[in-house]
Amino acid sequence: MKKIVSTKIYRFIFSALLIALFVPGSLLAQNAVNHKFEIYFTPSAHQNPITGRIILVLSKSDKQEPRFQAGSYFLSAPFWGKDVHQLKPDDRAVIDTTVPGYPVDNLRDLPAGDYYVQAVMNVYTQFHRSDGHVIWAHMDHWEGQQFASSPGNLISKVEKIHYDPSRDQSFTVKLDSVLPPIKMPANTEQVKHIKIQSQILTKFWGHPMYLGATILLPKGYGTHTDAHYPVVYIQGHFNLRPPFGFTKKQSKEPPEEVALLKDYNLENGYQFYKDYDSAHFPRMILVTFQHPTPYYDDSYAVNSANNGPYGDAIMKELIPYIETHYRIIRKPYARVLTGGSTGGWESLALQIYHPDFFNGTWTLYPDPLDFRRFQMINLYQDNNAFYTKKLDWGYGRNQFNRNSNWLPTLRYMSRDNEGQPIRTVKDMSRMEAVLGSHERSGQQFDIFDAVFGPVGKDGYPEPLWNKLTGEINHDAVDYARDHGFDLRYYTAKHWHELGPKLEGKIHVYVGDGDNYYLNLAVYKFHDFLEHTKDPHYAGTFKFGRPMKGHGWEPVDQAELLRMMAKRITDTAPKGADTKMWNY
Repeated sequence: MKKIVSTKIYRFIFSALLIALFVPGSLLAQNAVNHKFEIYFTPSAHQNPITGRIILVLSKSDKQEPRFQAGSYFLSAPFWGKDVHQLKPDDRAVIDTTVPGYPVDNLRDLPAGDYYVQAVMNVYTQFHRSDGHVIWAHMDHWEGQQFASSPGNLISKVEKIHYDPSRDQSFTVKLDSVLPPIKMPANTEQVKHIKIQSQILTKFWGHPMYLGATILLPKGYGTHTDAHYPVVYIQGHFNLRPPFGFTKKQSKEPPEEVALLKDYNLENGYQFYKDYDSAHFPRMILVTFQHPTPYYDDSYAVNSANNGPYGDAIMKELIPYIETHYRIIRKPYARVLTGGSTGGWESLALQIYHPDFFNGTWTLYPDPLDFRRFQMINLYQDNNAFYTKKLDWGYGRNQFNRNSNWLPTLRYMSRDNEGQPIRTVKDMSRMEAVLGSHERSGQQFDIFDAVFGPVGKDGYPEPLWNKLTGEINHDAVDYARDHGFDLRYYTAKHWHELGPKLEGKIHVYVGDGDNYYLNLAVYKFHDFLEHTKDPHYAGTFKFGRPMKGHGWEPVDQAELLRMMAKRITDTAPKGADTKMWNY
């Protein structure tokens, strides 16, 4: 018996020696080291418990607060995210090595050095929806789902720390400031802002919900009191700026923050003002919508299971409000659409879903119009959004398939104008997963889920693909197709009844080097429309030559309006006075 015990002891010692010899010392040290940030909010900042998501940011730069450096697809400082439920004042929420981060996955992988630290509490609201689901999500406060600047969110002061992953460290971060309300721009003679409560959306969400618009009136609107005008409804991401960046202030260079925004035409705002107010320019009223949701800065202007009936709210509440408060020609021939990117998809969707209400869309670099080219993904045939196994290079044979499991090829979601890939679908999905669970990041892939996909059993959007594994959810994809969100599929299926109503109304423009590969779906949509008969679609497509990226337009905004004005004039019913708005 003693001999057996001794043998066991020797075996234990021998095993321990083997572990010491063959397991890297850094790994043993990491397992023994504790890294954590304890985050809390003060009663002076918020007296009641909070449900929300804490975002902790560590940045090497102090040129701007860390909170403004996190959450960008292209240039994000390391950040970590964690949900809290009914966290009380002074109670601690801990972010440690168990909490996921981006672009650094784990705190223990953060290099040693000096960092500027800041935390944000993205505060959630509880919604008792009319579909019976009760969920928590961030209620937009007219900031466009920006966690770093949303009114009511809590932030900490920026502090400098020295971080060393090789030793135990514990930091305390105090959330003691509340972000103030958004300051609304002042109305001017030509620029007006409206914001109305939507009864349709309020009923769905069980909470007051709002729609808005920024309206640009033509020169002479105040003096030509008998004139009524055509209207251009412009789609795009949430902003409170005048349509097309209209400004009477000349600036040589746009501010740094403007250059990073999704509206790429802001620097042309002064030139547009000179054109829009010039003599003999077609006088048209321009309108941009504001319709943020608890999931994104924009609803995609359609009814959806997760966002609710935003399409109905826009068509039945917002547009009628605008058209009764301003002298707009309330006839289909005098309404046209445009928009870029998200707004490009919206402008085409509104035209297709409401073919008798609008007289044409000039759609710019739209989000995916055909789900066979959802950027680089074929949502119907692919099984994983992150990796592709098909490497035939256009030669018609997949000679590399048998070896692809050994070296899987990542899919990219963005590139520069010269074709250099920048970020992968996997990277972007990971970032959104860190920003918010349950598709609550307020970012692009999550709003695709919220708009196109069904409601999950827990009341949150059912994702098109898993944000951590990339596995495509074909049930959700089929739902999206069957509910009309694949615009190519929907238009083809209904061409017999849609065709006569859309003839001459569809005009789409995209660069061949679109930075998000959105040109691929436009090609598919174009191929379908080029082969339409009875009637032929009779619209236009233009493709910018290679190296023309996201934001490319064949003409400037003034010329675009002239094209729209011509369409309105040419299709005006007999007896319509088109001279009253051409002064």
